[in-house]
Amino acid sequence: MPFVPKKQVFNAHINEVVLGVGDKATAIGGQNVLPFHTFDAEIKNAPKIGAELTDLGMAEYVMPGEKAFYEGCQTVADMAKRAETLEGVSFLCLHFEGADPNGANKSVDECVKLAKEVSDATSLPLVVMGCKNIEKDTELFNKIAEALAGKNILVLSARDENYKTVGASAGLAYNQKVGAESAVDINLAKQLNTVMTQLGVNAQSIVMNIGSAAAGYGYEYVASTLDRVKDAALKQADTMLQMPIMTPVSSDTWGVKEAVMSEAEMPEWGSQEERGVEMEVATAAAVLAGGSDAVILRHPESIRTIHKMIQALM
Repeated sequence: MPFVPKKQVFNAHINEVVLGVGDKATAIGGQNVLPFHTFDAEIKNAPKIGAELTDLGMAEYVMPGEKAFYEGCQTVADMAKRAETLEGVSFLCLHFEGADPNGANKSVDECVKLAKEVSDATSLPLVVMGCKNIEKDTELFNKIAEALAGKNILVLSARDENYKTVGASAGLAYNQKVGAESAVDINLAKQLNTVMTQLGVNAQSIVMNIGSAAAGYGYEYVASTLDRVKDAALKQADTMLQMPIMTPVSSDTWGVKEAVMSEAEMPEWGSQEERGVEMEVATAAAVLAGGSDAVILRHPESIRTIHKMIQALM
């Protein structure tokens, strides 16, 4: 008697959210099956990869593979043009680490100028990530959303403390996409989506960032939250959890000891670059398998590897 597999297709869908404009616009979400379950039904949009660029420029790219890929780039805009050529990259993420008041404390005007330069240098969709300082990020997102009106960017992310201001400016006044960032908790994620839609932000303009962690660093909480969110969105048709998920993997993985300890300090651990890439790849693969619709990566080799994985599974 032949085995006939039972297909698991849901009536509910993850929202499809389009980032960017023109030929290079990219869509995330839109599926009605579990991650990579192509044997159940066709998946409309494959998971997407974004390349992270920091506003601090080449000084932050110290790994040999990074230096080789971006060789000759003088500005962040130059790096954006180079990143656009990397196979598998669907969008760019401009990370304003230098805006941190406890760090370089770059002015909002300086950051807006850079955002314009990067946007002008590439036709890829742009995601803007802040410095995690609530006051600075709020002002930064508002000004960049205004400066890049019509570009259909994503500001990542609005949080419980500033969602009203960021949602009203980026999502309503300038019709940009808004990230809803919560701290690895399904209830917090749903609550933030709910209050943002009550504010007037269209549910189809929201992308969730439910939080992340490098593999091995409390990642089990991320895994269980991803599972619960996708389960509620598809099986229970919970409209407040049907927003696609974007996970900034690089900001977590390149800060753990396996990625930052030099070979001089830990020679028995082997190549520092290989360790960092392996941590980034392992974490990205895990969040994609768990239900993330897009990941933000930094190292060119990580991007190539995850791109190959996605192609093999789709």
